Amino acid sequence: MTDFSLHSRLSADTHLLGDFPLCRLLVMNDVTYPWFILVPRRAAIREIHELTEADQHQLLRESSQLGQQLEKVFKADKLNVAALGNLVPQLHLHHIVRYQDDPCWPAPVWGKSSPVPYATDRLQELCRPLLALLIDFIPAERFRSG
Repeated sequence: MTDFSLHSRLSADTHLLGDFPLCRLLVMNDVTYPWFILVPRRAAIREIHELTEADQHQLLRESSQLGQQLEKVFKADKLNVAALGNLVPQLHLHHIVRYQDDPCWPAPVWGKSSPVPYATDRLQELCRPLLALLIDFIPAERFRSG
């Protein structure tokens, strides 16, 4: 893990929330959707099949835990989970909370509108209940604040 670094586009477009045992948890800086991203902290990985079998299983566990908590907190009509990588080659899994009345429903959210950045207080308000539920999965020393 010492060679891991976050792709510059992910760094620019997201806020860091914390680290699961395998993945870095980010939130997309776009108030339009509750949109979270998991990035395995492994160097030079582009596809899920490039992870070790143990890491593949851990990624599925972390994605499932995140998805379950997102549905609880945000009362999602649907949770979109995707690993595209067309613009950012580093393996990352999007978890986007969708509602039947959101601006793009039922179409995908990509490229439909410019992101609307969070104000700091709004971002904390969004993430606080989710992080409270994830405390059992993300060790306290790996939480980020603000």
